[in-house]
Amino acid sequence: MAIKQFNIILDWSQMITSRVCHLAFQLEAAELPAFIPGQFITLLIPQDDKILRRSFSIATVQGKSQHLEIAAGHMENGVATNLLFNLQPGESVTASGPFGRLILRDEDVKRYILVATGTGVTPYRAMLPQIAERLQQNPHLEIVLMLGVRKRDELLYPEEFLQFAAEHERFTFQSFYSREQPTDQKEYEYAGHVQVGFTNLNLNAEHDIVYLCGNPDMIDHSFELLKEQGFDAHNVRREKYISSGH
Repeated sequence: MAIKQFNIILDWSQMITSRVCHLAFQLEAAELPAFIPGQFITLLIPQDDKILRRSFSIATVQGKSQHLEIAAGHMENGVATNLLFNLQPGESVTASGPFGRLILRDEDVKRYILVATGTGVTPYRAMLPQIAERLQQNPHLEIVLMLGVRKRDELLYPEEFLQFAAEHERFTFQSFYSREQPTDQKEYEYAGHVQVGFTNLNLNAEHDIVYLCGNPDMIDHSFELLKEQGFDAHNVRREKYISSGH
């Protein structure tokens, strides 16, 4: 089956942290492609005589946006960085997809633990309407979203996650700072890398399913820690972000 390609046109973009740009695209000649929250698209970027491919999770919150949205982290001299951070409204990029299996499945689970670093949190943003449905359907389901960044001002979409937590009592948002410990630390804030939060979760491999998205080192270390708690590839789902800006 041929992979579908399509042109996307930048509608608007804005810096949401000092190093992350959020971009909203429209499709050139079609509606937003059907996607499952958690999936990604691949941008096809001409470079010399080659076409380079760089993948980005879809950040679109279905029902709230008609755009194809992504978040791009700044990578020094990165091919995708140079393209996306300089792209102007009305300019287009060729993309393909959607791809990926980092999705919420139909399964009997008591708790989802969604772990991310940096822009790895974008698929969880896209999942919010789906998470709301799951919480409504299952009165025993709990969901914990853990986001690790270097400093507080690098948090992505914190207002959205905190508002969602305020509206859904069985959804918890936690942020972790590897290079900062704010003096006015709030109840959802913690010092250290995101995986240190596992110690406070009373993990249970029989009832919990863990999603890991973001920095490969975080994912590998987290998986080792989880294996010590009885987890394996069946209840840990992983997607590594490997220098997508380059």
